Amino acid sequence: MPDAVVVSRARRARARAVVVLVGALLAAVAPAPADRAAPAPPGPPAAASSTGTGTGAGAVGGVGAGVGASSTTHARIDLYQQAVAVLPDGARAEVPVAAVATYLPGTRVPDPAVAVLTAALGGTPTTTVPLGPRAARAAAAEQRAWLAAGTVPGDDGRYAGLARAALLDLHALTVDGVVVAGWSPHWRYVWPRDASFVAVALARTGRVADALALLDFLADVQEPDGSFEARYRPDGSGPPDDRGTQSDGTGWSMWAAGLVLAEVPAAERPAVAARLAPLVSRSAAHALTLVAGGLPPASPDYWEVAEHEVTLGTAAPLVAGLEQAAAVLSAADRPDDAARARAGAARARDAVVAAFGPGGYGRYPSRPVPDAASAFVLAPFWAQPPADGAAAWRASVPSMLRPAAGLAPGGAWRRDGVSWTPQTSLYAWVAAEQGDVATATRWLDVIDAHRTASGSIPEKLLADGAPAAVAPLAWSAACVLLALDALDGS
Repeated sequence: MPDAVVVSRARRARARAVVVLVGALLAAVAPAPADRAAPAPPGPPAAASSTGTGTGAGAVGGVGAGVGASSTTHARIDLYQQAVAVLPDGARAEVPVAAVATYLPGTRVPDPAVAVLTAALGGTPTTTVPLGPRAARAAAAEQRAWLAAGTVPGDDGRYAGLARAALLDLHALTVDGVVVAGWSPHWRYVWPRDASFVAVALARTGRVADALALLDFLADVQEPDGSFEARYRPDGSGPPDDRGTQSDGTGWSMWAAGLVLAEVPAAERPAVAARLAPLVSRSAAHALTLVAGGLPPASPDYWEVAEHEVTLGTAAPLVAGLEQAAAVLSAADRPDDAARARAGAARARDAVVAAFGPGGYGRYPSRPVPDAASAFVLAPFWAQPPADGAAAWRASVPSMLRPAAGLAPGGAWRRDGVSWTPQTSLYAWVAAEQGDVATATRWLDVIDAHRTASGSIPEKLLADGAPAAVAPLAWSAACVLLALDALDGS
C-alpha cells in the first residue's frame, strides 16, 4: 500500500480523542460574536512596539538599541513559532503560533491524521507538509530512540515534562549533527557559546557522541589562530556576516571540551582527549595571547554589542576555558601545553578577581553594575570560585528581576519588562550546582510556567508572562537540562 495520508479505523480511545478535538477545533475556528471583543491579555498595556526582529543574534543578540535605557515601558514582542516539528528524512519545520499542535506521542513529529483533520476544519495544522503515516511513524520511532538512548534528568519529579520537552527541542534543532540556536531565520546559525552549553547538556544526559559531534564542528570552523567568529552557518561554510570575532567563544569551547571529556568513560578518555586536543590547543594558544597582559581586550560577549571596555562576560569564560584546557591537554598526554594553560588560567583568574572583585563582579571594572556574568565565576565554570563570588552573584538578582519573575541579562539592561530565559535558566543551573535547591526551583518554575503551547522554552517572557520571540532556544533548553541534572545529583 502506498504511504498515503489516510485516516484508518482507530481504537476507541483514539476515536473519543478525535471527537473531543473536533469540538475544540470547531470552537477555535468559529467566528466570535460581533458584540464581543476578544479579551485583552493580562498584565500591563502594550505601550511600546519592540518587535524583536533585531539583527538576529543567538540568545541575547539584536539588542544594541536601548541597552542601559531607563524606560519602564513594557515591550510587546511577537512569539515567532511555538515549536520546531521533526519531519521524515531529517527535515524540520516551524510550528505556527496559531496551530492546534498535535504530535505523535513522546515526539515532535506532527500527527498526520490530526493535521489533515485540522486543515479540513479550517484550523491551523501543526504542519502543512504532507505526511504519510508510515513515514511519520518512522520519524517518531527515531526520535523516541534518541530520547531513550540517554537519560532524562528529573524524570521522576515535577519537571519531567519540562526535561523531555527540552531534550526533544534540542533534537529538533539538530540537523546533520549541528545544533542551531533557534529555527527562525536570524537564529538558524551556530553560536560557539550556545553550542558549548548544548554539548555539555548532551554529555551530561548520556549523549556523549552528539556532544563530541558539536565540538568537532567548532574545531572545523575555528580560525587557524584559535579565535571564533560570533556565529557560523550550520553547513560549516563560515560566518553569515561581518560581525567579527567574539573572544568568549574561545573560552567556552575549551570549557565545554573539558566538561564533555569528564563524562567519557575512563578507558576511552585518552582517545577522546586526543580528538579534542586540536580544538583545545588552538583555543588555549589564542586565550593565552589575549590574557598575556592580565585582562583580555574588549570584545562583544553574550550581550552581543560592541564594547570599548572588557566585560566580565568575556574575561570569566577565558579563565574557565583555560582551566579545562589544562585537563584536556593533560589527558591527551601534552603535559607542557597543559602546564602553560594551567599557569595562564591562574594569572587570568588573579587579574579578573583584582579588577572585578572590588565592584562585586559587575559588568565592567570601572562601572560595577550587576550582570548575569557574575554566574561565570562560580561552579560549574571556575574550578576555584572567589570567596566573595557567590554573594555577588546573589546580589545581582534584584536589579535584573523583571515583572514575569524572570531575569534580564544585567542590571544595565533596558527596562522593557522582558525576562530572558537564557539568564533565568543559567541562574537555575548555578543555584543547583551550589546546592541551593530552593533558588534553583524558583527559576525553573518561572521557565516551566511560561512555555509555549507545545511546551517549548521561548527566548523571552513579556511582562505579562507571555512567551515571546524565538522558540525553542537551544541555550535555554541546555541550561534547564543542566540544572535538572545538577538537582538529581544534589
